[in-house]
Amino acid sequence: MKNAYFAGGCFWCVTPIYKMYGVADVICGYSGGDEVDPSYEDVKAQKTGHRETIMLSYDPEKVSYDKLLEIYFANIDPFDDGGQFIDRGFSYSPAIFYSDEEEKKIAKARMDQAGAENGTPVKVALLPFKSFYMAEERHQDYYLKNPEAFKKEMEESGRKV
Repeated sequence: MKNAYFAGGCFWCVTPIYKMYGVADVICGYSGGDEVDPSYEDVKAQKTGHRETIMLSYDPEKVSYDKLLEIYFANIDPFDDGGQFIDRGFSYSPAIFYSDEEEKKIAKARMDQAGAENGTPVKVALLPFKSFYMAEERHQDYYLKNPEAFKKEMEESGRKV
């Protein structure tokens, strides 16, 4: 099993799609900042330097890193670095946290492809992974625990439903 780390705005909104593609586990959390064990409230208030991030645990024999990136780019706006959809601010800005040079190379190729297809540079940060802190339990599998609130969040955010 391997892990991949993607920030794509509201972590609730990007969690369920990966489970349809054979990802073993999707954990909501925080990554990119220096604060140890940040709280949701502090991350959302832009106090930590962390972004809302999902950690994907996957079997590369069943789903490739490139496929995970394809799904990622299909579910974010890679040309908006001010946040994603209605969620604004640094903590909602898109980022790919790579664990090794191979992931970096694959991610860079996917970013270049998206930019070329749209004629504009991608504004997704490509950063080395340094840490991941699991979000509070209430954020894990939010779409299952709060289906009506989740549906409303997706509709109001302008994301595809």
